[in-house]
Amino acid sequence: MSTGTLAVVGSYEYLTLLCACLVVTAPLELWLGVRVYRQALRLGLSLGCMGAVFVGWDLLGARLGHWAYNPQAVTGLRLLGLPLEEYLFFAVVPLCAILAYEAVRLTLDGVSAWLRARRPGRRA
Repeated sequence: MSTGTLAVVGSYEYLTLLCACLVVTAPLELWLGVRVYRQALRLGLSLGCMGAVFVGWDLLGARLGHWAYNPQAVTGLRLLGLPLEEYLFFAVVPLCAILAYEAVRLTLDGVSAWLRARRPGRRA
């Protein structure tokens, strides 16, 4: 690979990482059936409330110079001074966390039901 190719890949580094998070957690919805995407209003409200707080925090922190974003790792598209990827971060990462939480909850509910059914002295 040439250095020029690495520079182009680097500018999509943050975006690639976010896509990887979605790809890794997609099976939770598809195979385990956690039904997170089927509750669009609930999901939107959860992500919107959280996103409003943390995007505001990020905007303030960036404006005050507390942190900055590596221009080599982002696409360069900005809105109100923040990279597009930062806004996507506040949707993708909580979405992946909700998917993981629901998958664990669903799995533990299934294990609990299985254990209750196996309890000695229980009639069939």
